[in-house]
Amino acid sequence: MLAHPPLTQTLGPWLRESDAKYTKRLSQEKDLLEALIAGLPNFHYFSQNWHHARTNWLPFYWQGFSQTTRYTYRLLDISDEHLLWNGLQANIRTDIRKARDRFRLTIRTGVDIDDFLSLNLQVFQRQRKSLPYSKDLVRRLDRACHERNARRIFIAEDEAGRYHAGVYLIWDQNSAYYLMGGGDPALRNSGATSLCMWEAIRFAATVTKSFDFEGSMIEPVERFFRAFGAVQTPYFSVSKTPSRLLRVHRCIRSFLQKVR
Repeated sequence: MLAHPPLTQTLGPWLRESDAKYTKRLSQEKDLLEALIAGLPNFHYFSQNWHHARTNWLPFYWQGFSQTTRYTYRLLDISDEHLLWNGLQANIRTDIRKARDRFRLTIRTGVDIDDFLSLNLQVFQRQRKSLPYSKDLVRRLDRACHERNARRIFIAEDEAGRYHAGVYLIWDQNSAYYLMGGGDPALRNSGATSLCMWEAIRFAATVTKSFDFEGSMIEPVERFFRAFGAVQTPYFSVSKTPSRLLRVHRCIRSFLQKVR
């Protein structure tokens, strides 16, 4: 099984940029990707979400892989806060003002990872789902990001000390990424999630160039990300299942999900 580790948005090939002419560059990519495919270990199942900048998957197609187009949402330039604010849909600006003025929420950033995890867990509990990753994994990831000064937690807190919502942000020199979120279902109408996301974007502008919401194919989540003025950006999900048994299992599971 060659698949994604938890909380990993993209895998796939990374190729050093070439100064060659376009046709020559495609030829180089073909040779490199074919060599990469030939070097893969034997597998029954392969699945990777590629970075949006990697658009040439033809060598994988020729080797029997399949591709599904998925979408993320990105703010390509976060350097101008005025333009970012004007790019928000009216409902998001209303939520931010409501969170600040009516509910008197403030943003805390020096919180412990377990405080965030308690909010994150409530999202899945509300949907009657289990946490799709272990708390220990999140703690280890958080420790590694903290040591590299590459993460910040934003939690909206009211005057009574209640945590309404939280956003977990990571970044590199090119982009910030919304990795995880959370919120108290009993307090979800306070606008706290919009406030947390806005403050995360404002902060991201001080450490990197762009902002990636990390996408979602779930309609309400997509609508929320789009409302921040973000640009829809396609990326490829590339897969292959040589195992006949696994193919049958996936078909049955897909059918059962549709009929429920």
